Amino acid sequence: MSAIPTTDTEWAEKIANMKQQLPKRSLSQAPIPTQIHRTIDHTLLTTPVDPSKIDTLCKEALEYDFAAVCVRLEHVARAANYVKGSNTALACVVGFPEGTHPTAEKVREAKEAVAQGATELDMVIRYHLLKEGRYTEVYEDVLAVRNAAPAPIILKTILEASVLEEAQILDATIVCCLAGADYVKTSTGWNGGASVEQVKLMRLAVDMCGCSCLIKASGGIRTAEDLLRMLKAGAFRIGTSAGINIMEEIDKGEILEQGCGHAVA
Repeated sequence: MSAIPTTDTEWAEKIANMKQQLPKRSLSQAPIPTQIHRTIDHTLLTTPVDPSKIDTLCKEALEYDFAAVCVRLEHVARAANYVKGSNTALACVVGFPEGTHPTAEKVREAKEAVAQGATELDMVIRYHLLKEGRYTEVYEDVLAVRNAAPAPIILKTILEASVLEEAQILDATIVCCLAGADYVKTSTGWNGGASVEQVKLMRLAVDMCGCSCLIKASGGIRTAEDLLRMLKAGAFRIGTSAGINIMEEIDKGEILEQGCGHAVA
């Protein structure tokens, strides 16, 4: 891949050149995983929250073998005790939900979360700056967290796509991919939910970058039908607090005819 830009002008030029490589039409429908439970990040991010609810969240995640539980930093140590040694990862949000935290604070949160047992980080990017074309600061913010929590820690970057224009969603995806993110994620859910159109745009940009970055859809995904639509659009992970209800719908066979199955590992 070519050199990383060092100024906002260089970033704007690079992004514009990359956008010219975008396909003229949408990509084909993504294949639907057969193990739907392994796409779900079981999430509890409201605050304040009774610690017993974190216990319940983890127990449910282990029962359904969800991909991850996602919590705030103050609950990481508690959740780690439950999921340690299981197939369920532990994700912690960083810079949540505003994304405006100083980079040093995000780095501190990331390091502390990992030290307490988090294996994945869901970081809100500085999307306010991205909207102003301040790509260098956005890139450096993501890169700092990436360097503070290198692989095998999974880094998901939250774009807050619900408040971005289509072109800005592409911009944000490109910057995060080049900064080494493992996932680009639609939203926090605090400023609107995910949409199929957002996921498709992010998938186009990721594929055009030629990187291994995956897509996580999050925000307002409450039903099995919602989840299926996001997976078809190209999402690989789904963030939701409604994971149990979704799995109950699937286990009842209510959407099996649409090509969505649940296989117990």
